[in-house]
Amino acid sequence: MSSHSAIIASLSDNFERALASGDLLFFPSTVYKHNDHGIEFEIRLCTALQQKPSLPTPHFDPAAEGKPVGKAHKPDPFAPPYIPNLYLGEIRDEEDDSEYVILLNKYSVVPHHILLVTKEYKSQASPLLPAELAQIYTFLVAARQAGRHFFAFYNCGDLSGASQPHKHVQFLPIEDDGPPIERLARSTSIEVITRPFSLTTLPYANHVRRLPSNLASVPRSDLEGSLSDAFLSLLDLAISTIRHDGDYPPGSPSYNFVLTLEHMHVIPRRREHHVLQKTGDQLSVNALGFTGLLLVKSEKELDAVKMEGVGKILRDVGLESVHELQLEEFSHETD
Repeated sequence: MSSHSAIIASLSDNFERALASGDLLFFPSTVYKHNDHGIEFEIRLCTALQQKPSLPTPHFDPAAEGKPVGKAHKPDPFAPPYIPNLYLGEIRDEEDDSEYVILLNKYSVVPHHILLVTKEYKSQASPLLPAELAQIYTFLVAARQAGRHFFAFYNCGDLSGASQPHKHVQFLPIEDDGPPIERLARSTSIEVITRPFSLTTLPYANHVRRLPSNLASVPRSDLEGSLSDAFLSLLDLAISTIRHDGDYPPGSPSYNFVLTLEHMHVIPRRREHHVLQKTGDQLSVNALGFTGLLLVKSEKELDAVKMEGVGKILRDVGLESVHELQLEEFSHETD
């Protein structure tokens, strides 16, 4: 078994080894800034991704624990035997005896993109458990202690932009001021740290909790409790938002989850793709889009995204905010 800090320490060497072996494919890209709704979005153009085969959206069954769902001939890339050069180690949670495998992302647009995968098969449509939340946060802390900055994201459900049905959380390195959405969250003034808030300048439903500043140093039970309380409060709001949408597609709710050391974000989803008006192309959006980081595969897509507006695109794949209505409902419940 490995430690979080050991995996972070070995990340650079392992990435270079996997790249040199050909087991990891790195796609160079160019980042363009685009201001919209008070955020400086980053649109990453990666033309090489046009050569990557497009995979159909997998079927996610939240009740399927212990075995994958779908066509029998489709292998699970997150099941053993692991590709040695992509395998970074395993983590055992001593509190609940769950185990996780840490893998390099085989198709990398950003170096050092890693995955935390449940060793036992669990569904990507299932919510994050307290022990999983603690493991995610512990990785972020280990990276910060090593002088590195990551954020984590989880695409949950059929409409979230997830590409694999096996439960996995992704970690991406970032500059120390965080992804664009985090800068907006950090600048938002709130009165009660334990109360969820919304980034109201954004045109889509979003739910945020600010995390205690001492969370990295609290006992494990307190860490789980704090993260679970935040997650469940945001998930309740996301489901409430979905219930206010009379045309929401049938099936389990889909959402995107983003975690930094300072904030937790949950964004409900109503569709996976946005159809660009200028080109007619489908633009797949996952949690990264809602952090302020979008990915396009051609100059045509880049121009189309800029012309249409990132906020409008995210609103199309997200939901209308009913935050004010939810505040009223909360106020009536507590009267």
